Amino acid sequence: MIPDLIAQARKIIIKIGSNTLADMDGRINLTLLEDFAAQMGELVRERKQVIVVSSGAQVAGLSIMDKWARKRDIHYRQALCAVGQVELMGAWQRAFAPQGLRIAQILLTRDDFGDPIRTLNMRNTLFTLVDEGIIPIINENDTVSVEEIKIGDNDTLAAQSAVLWSADLLILFSDIDGLYDKNPKEYPGAELVAEIRDIDEAQKRIVIGDANRFGTGGIVTKLDAARRVLPYGVPVIIANGGRPGALQALAAGTQRGTACLP
Repeated sequence: MIPDLIAQARKIIIKIGSNTLADMDGRINLTLLEDFAAQMGELVRERKQVIVVSSGAQVAGLSIMDKWARKRDIHYRQALCAVGQVELMGAWQRAFAPQGLRIAQILLTRDDFGDPIRTLNMRNTLFTLVDEGIIPIINENDTVSVEEIKIGDNDTLAAQSAVLWSADLLILFSDIDGLYDKNPKEYPGAELVAEIRDIDEAQKRIVIGDANRFGTGGIVTKLDAARRVLPYGVPVIIANGGRPGALQALAAGTQRGTACLP
């Protein structure tokens, strides 16, 4: 099913999380970015359009401002993201350059999706960029977002962007292979769920467990993202993006993942 979804889709949104982008030292994994850019370049050469939703601004900021690592003040965290966003975009630009592709940065907040004028402008900008062969890279504007107006996580941001752009496919890359019936880090016998057609029923069958990353930043947000886009006819693939060539492996059917289907 996953290879068919990728083959049939023309407009693809790919979300890459911080856990996928960071290396063992907590810095941006430049080799991984180059690998992703090469795979996305291949999709573009196949006449597909690609938008990236990229986490990693704070990780990138910490890689050069590590003296701020323990500062929890909101102003420092926002300033850290402001520094890191420049580093992150520079890394993506260098990664896409060998593919002959340019990137564009789009920073959004929750309010942008609630205002019809902004929404129309965002949609028109995305269509213009991809029609001209430019890769939009979307992230939340963490430098101005506070808790009351935050989108919350990039799974949600990717889902909202997929609806806005009328995408054919949403791919959520993380550090897990897909959706399991229980947390595989707690339960060795956990089984990967290859296909989901009813999100509510699937959520009833999943044992969240005690691990926060599985329950908050992992399974729950991805199910919520799928719940947002499936009514619009947008299928979702959830897979591990940390392996070299993950996108091509999914397309070839040599890597497992979870397909959420309308």
